[in-house]
Amino acid sequence: MSEMWVRRLILMIDTIGTDIPEGEERLRLEVEDGLGILTLCHPAKLNAWSWESTRQLGIFADRIRFDDSIRVVLLRAEGRAFCAGIDVTSLNGFGAIDGRSGSERTRNYYEGLRWVHERFRTFARLPQPVVAAVQGYCLGFGFELALMADVRVAADDAVFALPEAQIGVAVDAGGDLRIARDAGAGWAKLLSLTGRRIDAATAERLRLVQLVVPGDELTKAAREVAAEIAANAPLAVQGIKRGIDAYADAGMEAALDRVAMNAAITLTSEDSRAGYAAKGERRAAVFDGK
Repeated sequence: MSEMWVRRLILMIDTIGTDIPEGEERLRLEVEDGLGILTLCHPAKLNAWSWESTRQLGIFADRIRFDDSIRVVLLRAEGRAFCAGIDVTSLNGFGAIDGRSGSERTRNYYEGLRWVHERFRTFARLPQPVVAAVQGYCLGFGFELALMADVRVAADDAVFALPEAQIGVAVDAGGDLRIARDAGAGWAKLLSLTGRRIDAATAERLRLVQLVVPGDELTKAAREVAAEIAANAPLAVQGIKRGIDAYADAGMEAALDRVAMNAAITLTSEDSRAGYAAKGERRAAVFDGK
């Protein structure tokens, strides 16, 4: 990244530091019994996602990666929602990058999204398997994050969607690609082109979650799956994960670069401005295709 670009992004998020200021925590890591329990901990905003959330995910992924005491990661969330998607009300959300021209702003978004993909890639490629416990809303970036887990356990009240097209932007982090991988291209197109919501039972039928349990049993069920994996030989477990990912994610790198450019173009469009404004005001958006 150029020095100018780094300075611009630092106006919103520190891309270099690894400290998490008190009161700004978006994720929390605890280690116990071979599990790294990574918790989305901003329930007041339904764990809505931002640049800062992405930065903290990368920090914790780097910590987890070389910690031999962590055999499995349990990804969970506080409150009634796993993650309700992008924080459209925050200047630290995904609408704050600027530029001196439309072209420069698009370039800046493209580089910012590539930075996001790098943080997510570090998380998705952890040597340790990740088990996600999902409750309530799992929308947009939240759904994309859950899809990066190796095994997903959902409460029966979980609701999944990729609503980006409804606010005028492309899917940002490859969630549509992962749905195509797991459920097929037709379902990926239906869900991402419409923004339609699906319940936990439908997500299980589409192979997007592996287990559905009553809400009050979610923590117990997800932890049992994680502990079952953690009891196995770490080298074997990690080798199996790498092998399956190498097969399942063939072609993912090139596709994610296209995702970053598609998202950059749409995030700098007039349609996305209209979509974000309408979302914040709880009204229907009108799109002109420009």
